[in-house]
Amino acid sequence: MGRQPPYNEMYAETGAVRPAYTQYQKWLAVTPGEQLFQRHQQADLLFRRIGITFAVYGDNMGAERLIPFDIIPRILTAEDWGTVSSGLIQRVRALNAFIHDIYHDQEILNAGVIPGDLVRHNASFRNEMTGFEPPGGIYITIAGIDVVRTGANQFHVLEDNLRTPSGVSYMLENREIMMRLFPELFSAYAVAPVNHYPHELLKNLHSVAPSGVEDPTVVLLTPGSFNSAYFEHAFLADEMGVELVQGQDLLVDNDIVYMRTVEGPRRVDVIYRRVDDDFLDPLAFRPDSLLGVPGLYQAYKKGKVTLANAIGTGIADDKAIYAYVPEMIRFYLGESPILANVPTYQLREKDDLAYVLEHLDDLVVKEVHGSGGYGMLVGPSATGTEREAYKERILANPANFIAQPTLALSTCPTFVEQGVAPRHVDLRPFVLMGGAITVVPGGLTRVALREGSLVVNSSQGGGTKDTWVLEDRAC
Repeated sequence: MGRQPPYNEMYAETGAVRPAYTQYQKWLAVTPGEQLFQRHQQADLLFRRIGITFAVYGDNMGAERLIPFDIIPRILTAEDWGTVSSGLIQRVRALNAFIHDIYHDQEILNAGVIPGDLVRHNASFRNEMTGFEPPGGIYITIAGIDVVRTGANQFHVLEDNLRTPSGVSYMLENREIMMRLFPELFSAYAVAPVNHYPHELLKNLHSVAPSGVEDPTVVLLTPGSFNSAYFEHAFLADEMGVELVQGQDLLVDNDIVYMRTVEGPRRVDVIYRRVDDDFLDPLAFRPDSLLGVPGLYQAYKKGKVTLANAIGTGIADDKAIYAYVPEMIRFYLGESPILANVPTYQLREKDDLAYVLEHLDDLVVKEVHGSGGYGMLVGPSATGTEREAYKERILANPANFIAQPTLALSTCPTFVEQGVAPRHVDLRPFVLMGGAITVVPGGLTRVALREGSLVVNSSQGGGTKDTWVLEDRAC
């Protein structure tokens, strides 16, 4: 799989323009490069004015960075999107069922489908959640699933993000900027809208309120302005019309959560939390946490407040668990997976470990708890010294790693210094689960701006694109 040439989403092997890009290619052919450059500069200026930045952990300068934005959209047909969205809904249903199961009867473990120790001894497994059921049995209110394309209507899931998935604000702002800069293109294309996402998110948050609450008060809990995704926290709170709060803004009295206001305490029913499990409540988890709310866990367990996503969802986006999601789909839903996994080696297995150590130059190796592109080895682009050093890390704790073949990620046309050139991309669509499961058409396309690079993470130098899903199947 890793040796096949990348699928070019705009051009077929014959050089012909693929149907989704036909109109765009006509527009591009008559648009001077200088005009593209000017609009690229305008986009940068707009993003700076809006303040869309992110912090990079470990950056000694401590500076906020602007995520590079590419002005050439990624275009998907309605047929492509039908495959992706159906597969995402199926996957999130199975993942939610898995989380419920492992905190209750553990049928999938007892059946031997997933090794029991992989779950029970996992740092992300929360014994505190055993026997607890959130409203409606919904653990995953918001999911961000990373998808890569390898061919015509061929998509693979690369990663599941279920704890505090980020990036949706960039999806929304990317579309806003594109509509301002290229109104003529939106007149020519029937592009499915994404601006209703905040409304859909709020509707889903309302739907998971504690039983009996008619008009729930929702807040967004942020770690604060030093968090790398703080812009998104503030943006979403504003778009939903809910309060953005930090731990010190909330208090628990008699197992009821209140928000401090100038008019006195106001009861809170649903907390969309962007704070990790460990830091939510210093009385229940890390006692040194200054980000959480003392007593919050007890209020949650007694059903007085809903946390979205639920505590303990991290077990299902652990990279070691990822390999078993296709089996979850078969076990819980009785269906075949619509979206395939990327083949994955579990280094906790002796044979897999031996193979990976012999083929480090061909594989991508990741920490099972890692995220953001940190702590991974991209074998083909690593030096011999880097591979040897990483090998020592693996041998110190093999169970902490998985490995995957180097996928030939699809490419999209991208505006770079040399002009328009193909660059590798992935896609993070956002799935909302509440009264129903919905997927806003599109998602955040991330692009590796360096030629030949497969690393799309913004923290590692990647950029973003607007993702267009066409509503007209004739395209």
